[in-house]
Amino acid sequence: MTKIIEPWKTLKSELIFDHPWYKVRRDHVELPDGQQLDDYFVSVRHNVVLIFAVTEDEQVVLVRQYKHGIGQILIELPGGVIDEDENAPQEAARRELLEETGYTAHELELLLAVNDNPTKDTNTTYFFLARNARQIASQQLDATENIEVLTAPLAQIESMILSGQIRVAGSVALCLLALRKLQR
Repeated sequence: MTKIIEPWKTLKSELIFDHPWYKVRRDHVELPDGQQLDDYFVSVRHNVVLIFAVTEDEQVVLVRQYKHGIGQILIELPGGVIDEDENAPQEAARRELLEETGYTAHELELLLAVNDNPTKDTNTTYFFLARNARQIASQQLDATENIEVLTAPLAQIESMILSGQIRVAGSVALCLLALRKLQR
């Protein structure tokens, strides 16, 4: 017998922290069994894009940068926030790839839209595959960004994941999806 899963009812919701980059909502909810929680906190976050860009000569474009949350310098795929004025995730993917790396690609294929932490976060991450990427400009970084652009052979990406060189969850997931799509 299949168990019936029901959504919670939101009885009241208030934004308790409102910053352009981070918002926190406090929900008063009623569970399907009637129990009420008046302190369910939700992180209201911007949707983001992540790009697996591979060049014509089978080099994958990566970025290396400091991540303050864990206080470490990490290698990952380029990506970022979808701005409020952008109508489609593909626009943001094109912009972020160019800004962070100076690369562009005519072909941007949406592989999957995923939810990283749906228990507490509202955002969606859009995974893109960019084929035949090529460098056309220098980086256009924000004041808080210090990003080194790297390339790695497509054939080495899986071993970079397995060795822990690439270990940011979204980058790992997209790399594995892209490798499968490219049949590697």
